[in-house]
Amino acid sequence: MKQTFSQLIAAALGLTERQVGHTIELLEDGATVPFISRYRKERTGGLDEVQIEAIQTQNEKLKETAKRKETILNTINEQGKLTPELQQRIEETWDSTQLEDIYLPFKPKRKTRAEAARQKGLEPLATLLMLQREAHPEQAATRYVKGEVKDIEDALKGARDIIAEQVSEDERARNTLRNAFARQAILTAKVVKGKEADAAKYRDYFDFTQPLKRCSSHQLLAIRRAEAEGLLKVSINPDDEECVDRLEHRFVRNANACGQQVKEAVQDAYKRLLKPSIETEFAAQSKEKADDEAIRVFAGNLRQLLLAPPLGRKRVMGIDPGFRTGCKVVCLDEQGNLLHNENIYPHPPVSKAKEASGKIQQMIETYRIDAIAIGNGTAGRETEDFLKRQTFRRDIQVFVVSEQGASVYSASKIARDEFPEYDVTVRGAVSIGRRLMDPLAELVKIDPKSIGVGQYQHDVDQTKLKKSLDQTVESCVNLVGVNVNTAGVPLLTYISGVGPQLAQNIVNYRTENGPFTSRKELMKVPRMGAKAFEQCAGFLRIPQAGNPLDNTAVHPESYPVVEQMAHDLDCTVPQLIADKELRKQIDLKRYVTPTVGMPTLTDILAELDKPGRDPRGPIQVFEFDPNIRTIEDLREGMELPGIVTNITDFGAFVDIGIKQNGLIHRSQLAERFVSDPNEVVAIHQHIRVRVIGIDLERKRIQLKKIEN
Repeated sequence: MKQTFSQLIAAALGLTERQVGHTIELLEDGATVPFISRYRKERTGGLDEVQIEAIQTQNEKLKETAKRKETILNTINEQGKLTPELQQRIEETWDSTQLEDIYLPFKPKRKTRAEAARQKGLEPLATLLMLQREAHPEQAATRYVKGEVKDIEDALKGARDIIAEQVSEDERARNTLRNAFARQAILTAKVVKGKEADAAKYRDYFDFTQPLKRCSSHQLLAIRRAEAEGLLKVSINPDDEECVDRLEHRFVRNANACGQQVKEAVQDAYKRLLKPSIETEFAAQSKEKADDEAIRVFAGNLRQLLLAPPLGRKRVMGIDPGFRTGCKVVCLDEQGNLLHNENIYPHPPVSKAKEASGKIQQMIETYRIDAIAIGNGTAGRETEDFLKRQTFRRDIQVFVVSEQGASVYSASKIARDEFPEYDVTVRGAVSIGRRLMDPLAELVKIDPKSIGVGQYQHDVDQTKLKKSLDQTVESCVNLVGVNVNTAGVPLLTYISGVGPQLAQNIVNYRTENGPFTSRKELMKVPRMGAKAFEQCAGFLRIPQAGNPLDNTAVHPESYPVVEQMAHDLDCTVPQLIADKELRKQIDLKRYVTPTVGMPTLTDILAELDKPGRDPRGPIQVFEFDPNIRTIEDLREGMELPGIVTNITDFGAFVDIGIKQNGLIHRSQLAERFVSDPNEVVAIHQHIRVRVIGIDLERKRIQLKKIEN
């Protein structure tokens, strides 16, 4: 079975069987995707995380299909209808649609019209009609007028019901219809009469017609959401006349009276059974495709957000701005610990700007603040202006930080456990401050769906979405690596091979015994077995460790290789790391062994060049146009600075410093065709835009990206 899976997956993904087979072995041995992609390149032939995840997904699907085949074989066998030929067909089929088509005639059904007709003894009459040789079917039907069969027409109708079901369960008939749907199906949406006002936000779809294959992900998800809310009626239709003609061509083989009966049955089969069944199938397929696209976009946005540049270990003031309730201010030390909190009221209606200024000055001096993080919600722009009017005795950088999801964090169990004695406003301000210091460490505490970079995230398959987002977070955390002496439980949980319980054990051990001094010491943590250590060690960093390799992405299993390199150059490992000229003398080919190949050796050398360096770039200060406060201040043709806040398959949303984000449609992102907006823009990217449309009634702003 494993070999079959490897062959099927290799063919589907364009990989070699050896690559797939080794990857499946590693996954089933408990290795994680980040570990395999980083430390087992020799085994996989250098596959990246995306390819390994694809193998994992395909392998799981094939396992599910294998279970389904077992159920199908048992069910047909219990009916006494499992022939050797049928068994072989089922065992050789790995296409789930084809498998269900084979099973359909044997699938236990609720009482259908055809089943009722069979119970009346009309199956022989249906067989006679299907042969289409009988000149007088009415005469043949008289033999069946007895019991529950009232008359000749009742007998013929029952026989047609049996034929209709046979037609609807015929594999070739179903595939004929699938081909027609794939080529020409039209999706139609119409507003439900009387619901026009309730459906106002779906106005674009009140009378919508589009070939299904050309419907974009966001259109399908919007239409399906409106349908679920009872606001739109939706249908998917092929060319009915052509479909019926094709079916008749297949089943009607004679122009006599029997042929006419079969023709009626085929038409009934199409309208009542086949078309609704295939329409449901295509509705599900198109929804799944739209889900996959939306999830892909969401995961890409989340990745960019998590890998946003950190300010680093600086003392930060976090401000959750507000008007009437004031601004909640917190002061954090270099580790993000809360030192102080209080409220200031610089804005109307309280308007204690002078007092607020004095408090800010005092806090900056007392807590030696290096930078200020302001949430970008209500009163954010006004608070930024207030702070920029101040003169500080220290060099203070002011940043505006996305506060999306901060309220979710502040009410969460994680926040309550961290700050049991403080209310949600303090926790929210702390989250804003920490996001500036290290977006990744803070955002892992929040359900990714609440971070605000998705598209119809509540409408897509939630299991698939969670899996994809969890994989994205895991990938980002392991790419960056984690300081094992400062990371909290939420961050450690995502490290390869760790999980919630072991993360808690690491923190407990650290609390009881002080900071870790070496990776080897991790083995003393309860439940840290050899396998877990193998999976996590390379991603956990220990600054100031006795062995400098403990603060790099070099895995402990490769330490002997580095030590041998140092020995051969007659130097120590720290000297090797510090001296670029020494590293230039290394001939990697000398260190190739049956288990350590050039990919691993190349990675080791690259890591020695930049030991423990954060792969995220430097942070940049951004300023909005000071003259733009509301949508009413905008004029077409204006050129403004903006920050990309969300990317969808149809374009990018941009914050230009007012309540409403503007949209750059895909067609306005560049002077060329753009199939994927991620090719042109990234989350949190600073860009310049031109205003090309303002809809005050619907509060919509259309923008065009200005080329650099």
